[in-house]
Amino acid sequence: MSTGTVVDRGLEGVVVGSTVLSNVEGQVGRLTYRGYDIDDLAPNATFEEVAHLLLYGHLPNATELKAFKAELAARRSLPAPLITAMQAVPKTAWPMDVIRTVTSGLALFVPVNSHGEHVSDVHSAIELIAKMTTILASWDRIRRGLEPIEPRTDLSHAANFLYMRTGKVPSEIEEDAIDTYLVLLADHSYNASTFSARVTASTRADIYASVTSALATLTGDLHGGAASATYTNLVAIGSPDKAEKFVHDEIAKGNRIMGMGHREYRVRDPRAKHLEAIAQALSKHMGNSKWYPIARELENHSQRILAAEHPDRKIYANVDFYTAPVLADLGIPGDEFTGVFACGRIAGWTAHILEQLADNRLIRPQASYSGPPPGPFVPIGSRK
Repeated sequence: MSTGTVVDRGLEGVVVGSTVLSNVEGQVGRLTYRGYDIDDLAPNATFEEVAHLLLYGHLPNATELKAFKAELAARRSLPAPLITAMQAVPKTAWPMDVIRTVTSGLALFVPVNSHGEHVSDVHSAIELIAKMTTILASWDRIRRGLEPIEPRTDLSHAANFLYMRTGKVPSEIEEDAIDTYLVLLADHSYNASTFSARVTASTRADIYASVTSALATLTGDLHGGAASATYTNLVAIGSPDKAEKFVHDEIAKGNRIMGMGHREYRVRDPRAKHLEAIAQALSKHMGNSKWYPIARELENHSQRILAAEHPDRKIYANVDFYTAPVLADLGIPGDEFTGVFACGRIAGWTAHILEQLADNRLIRPQASYSGPPPGPFVPIGSRK
């Protein structure tokens, strides 16, 4: 390593590009999509409106929204061979492995030019947004030994997803819960999976390859997998009165409290309050289920105890924390939580890929070498 070289591990604080799609203001706890505050979008806009906003640059009027919803609905079905392939997969396969593989497989059914390139445009993006929920809902049924359900074109994106899992049209509160969740997760600037997608797209790889990269990146516990890990904690706690002991025990073991803390936010994640409200409403709707009360106590004790343990750090609930009780009350298994995350973030991923391709430069950072200095080659007979 040369003298004076500054290594920013994890690229923390390093600006590597610009985007018009979303802005994360970590110090004040504000998230905006193309200038619209998430506090306004979450309670007022549907996922379809937000996806249109990200892809087209503006919130749709009534005519535009009708056309967008129609195209989204028309693209939901999967090619039959991919359904057959999922049915041949071991039912113990990890959901994100299945989603990543099937998403990559979608490219096989898309025409290519003489160079093997797929078209990467807004309609390709809508195709991927439409099919992501279908892949997850189909795998959910297949792994349970059930036949997949064909998507409906008369339901919203959120309602159709829940319908395809259960065969029942969801209640308004259930539909709103998933819809709001998808809105909240639609984009988050240059997060790890989005950056991965942009790096892939910068090589002029197409939108299918780029989304596959994003899905692989999302799988880790430090990114999309945190909600599943939070749910595992809620299960381990079991009841609200055991939350305080759990926090003390985890800290004593040197473990993180999953769902607490965020790389960007120095205050409570602005998305957390919306998910907490949904979790509380769903808990009552489901007959006072236990997940929200446990989560509420876990956050209370985590924030208090972590503040005492680390007074110099600001650790608050992030978006994954209340994702866990919301998705649990909707009957979604914990190992599918990351897949639901992908169903929201696909809107942002595809918008970022198109933005990258529209004004592209290969993303190729430098590394500081810390290995041995140059030396002579030793023939094999002389090596010890």
